[in-house]
Amino acid sequence: MCGIFGYAGTKKDAAEIVFSGIRSLEYRGYDSWGVGVVPASKSKFLISPLAVKKQVGKIGQASIADLPQGSIAFGHTRWATHGGATVENAHPHLDCTKRFAVIHNGIIENYEMVRDKILRKKHTFRSQTDTEVVVHLIEELAQTQSLRQATRQAFNLIEGLNAFIVLDSQTKQLIAVRNGSPLVVGFGRGENFLASDASALLPYTKRVHFMEDNEMVIITDSQTEFFETKSGKKLKPLIQTLNWSFAQADLGKFPHFMLKEIYEQPKILSNISQVSTVEIKKIAGLIETAFGTYLVGCGTAAYACLAGSYLFSKVSGFHLNWAIGSEFGYQLDFLTPKSLVLALSQSGETMDILESVKKAKAKGAKIVSLVNVFGSSLYRLSDYSLLMGAGSEKAVASTKDFTAKLAHLTLLAYALKGKIKDGQKVVAQAAKVAAGICQRPDLSRLKKLAKLLKHKDHMYIIGRGLSYPAALETALKIKEISYIHAEGLPAGELKHGPLALVEKGTPCLAFLPGDETYGANLAGSMEMKARGGYLIGISYKPHEIFDYYIPVADCREATIIPNVVVAQLLAYYLAIERGLDPDKPRHLAKSVTVK
Repeated sequence: MCGIFGYAGTKKDAAEIVFSGIRSLEYRGYDSWGVGVVPASKSKFLISPLAVKKQVGKIGQASIADLPQGSIAFGHTRWATHGGATVENAHPHLDCTKRFAVIHNGIIENYEMVRDKILRKKHTFRSQTDTEVVVHLIEELAQTQSLRQATRQAFNLIEGLNAFIVLDSQTKQLIAVRNGSPLVVGFGRGENFLASDASALLPYTKRVHFMEDNEMVIITDSQTEFFETKSGKKLKPLIQTLNWSFAQADLGKFPHFMLKEIYEQPKILSNISQVSTVEIKKIAGLIETAFGTYLVGCGTAAYACLAGSYLFSKVSGFHLNWAIGSEFGYQLDFLTPKSLVLALSQSGETMDILESVKKAKAKGAKIVSLVNVFGSSLYRLSDYSLLMGAGSEKAVASTKDFTAKLAHLTLLAYALKGKIKDGQKVVAQAAKVAAGICQRPDLSRLKKLAKLLKHKDHMYIIGRGLSYPAALETALKIKEISYIHAEGLPAGELKHGPLALVEKGTPCLAFLPGDETYGANLAGSMEMKARGGYLIGISYKPHEIFDYYIPVADCREATIIPNVVVAQLLAYYLAIERGLDPDKPRHLAKSVTVK
């Protein structure tokens, strides 16, 4: 989940290039950060052949102006696993001789064994991290063999899903290895790059190679060499050209990426409603002929899966199973070569999804991914991939990718029914309604509601049918970025326990779209109102029991999309009212690459 960035070139501001790179990757972790550079000349700052600066907390307005000039550097922004957020635990980690430094993403599962059996007697450890084991192991092995061989042997000795970069101050090269955690190589003119996300490379190059598992690369300013880690065999990279624009990753006029990404949704949805339907029809055909289809996702993507199960049932009369990605690995016994798995992920690097997909492939199941990142691990693992087209998503709390998934699932459901044009109309209407929510004058109602609720400790959100996953997603967004406890519930389950928690003044949000669930949702709303709940109605029409009303025009099955946009905006304004950073919630990171 950490962000890593490396540079080897002819420019002397390598540290600044790397610092800019990890700043753009900070959504992957922001407990601490560090930059290491090989100085171009001696400096009073220099305490070793490597100059290193590390700090705890977010990058913010920090500077690395005190680091020396140099043409090879790397940096890291951390999401803590082993050891707390301290300067000692921040990356890079140096060996005893100060020749080597390492940055790392992942978890070394056997680090205690390696440390205690191989290294403890000969090396001094300065941190509580598993990462430091790697740099001392390479130091030990490099005494009797080349750095390339030492790095390869070290990688083969450690267990777990990891990516790390070794910086050698003596030979001025970067060596990177990957298994599980993402790494991308960027190719420039007289310079080469490494990053944990291709979006960080966009200011410098669009020519990239997405590293595969058990692949190693040696990088200098003028050369890249790739090797297979098990055999040492030389490999040829698959160089691809990104078609993303750098502007997609820019904040622009918005104060936060989350708000920017919320406001991008109407255009994205409109585009989805107009794209070629060839891929949609192809995947619909796979669903139609499969013997069991399973929707799998984690977090927000899991709620999209649940919504998909309702959509396929309601629109096309097909039953699709859904599962949480981290649990699907325990439900694979029934998979056969006739099974189809639809794996949903924003980043395409979520470890729980990747592990489940690999197990499903081992059973012979076909894999279709609905993913937002071209070239990601899930994209490459899949038999078929459907790109969401939502563009770079920087805020940790997913917004536009979620609604893009809902739009594509809606099109798939209608395609199965043989009425994809109707699906396009429904998605287009949802785009129009979402645009109205973002632009209408009474957007101030959501800001006012956030002011009313900002000091509350608990909220409950209800819905039935497609409004149930909307309730779950609403609760998740409120929890993620405002730190208010929120719980999404099926409206019919209130009387089976949760009503005991509703007391006078408890905020209760109810989704009441103009479908077959309206009356039942209204009944659940009345149950909460009768217990003193402060009832917030999100509906196509007002009702006398609402204490607060948020209007959302009806757009049939796709009404879930603008309903969720309302929830995203409410969560955003709650975070702002509480003085929080909506882009970087505590303890979380964007790409969950650890188990």
